[in-house]
Amino acid sequence: MRINIVGPGNMGRAIATRALAGGHGVRIVHPDADPARALAEELRQRFPDGESDWAASAEAADVTVIALWYDTALQFARSAGPALAGQVLVDICNPIDVATMDGRVTPPDTSAAEEIQQIVGTDVRVVKAFNTTFAGPLATGEGHDFPLDVLIAGDDAGAKDKITELVRSGGMRPLDVGPLRRARELEAMGFLHIAMQQPLQLNWQSSIKILP
Repeated sequence: MRINIVGPGNMGRAIATRALAGGHGVRIVHPDADPARALAEELRQRFPDGESDWAASAEAADVTVIALWYDTALQFARSAGPALAGQVLVDICNPIDVATMDGRVTPPDTSAAEEIQQIVGTDVRVVKAFNTTFAGPLATGEGHDFPLDVLIAGDDAGAKDKITELVRSGGMRPLDVGPLRRARELEAMGFLHIAMQQPLQLNWQSSIKILP
């Protein structure tokens, strides 16, 4: 698959790493050319047989991953417009109140993923994934010697199949948790996972594992 990854930060780098490890092509998307170009070059050096480049805005692709904070994810969804038509759009954000880090900013009857789906319309198939994983374990595809679990929610079976393929090819375990409204619970889980880091001194290296 050809995958746009919007955002050259830690999560964008980690998802791009898994995608390239799985044999997919990636394009780092960011309006600031310097960080996008730098990450694309880093990925080319790490995966010389892979396909990685960069662009200032989203282009035609099979999948676009929004690896941004909540507010900027909404801004991207509003601005990308027709460029996303026909694509699978993956929302990874956790809509946390960054001023307090003590709660979510979305109402209980919706989620960031559902808000993004409303913005982009029915020509774009939104999937929630990767919001319960941290960049460190995601970069390697495992947590404490277990394949990393990636929880996936969405209303379109074909869209979820694409993300399942992306996850599995990167050496991780995809788990379909249901329709897009399950993103509400995934975002609550993501918030709890973040809130646990300091009191339990987990140093962002923990992962959520479903057994068996």
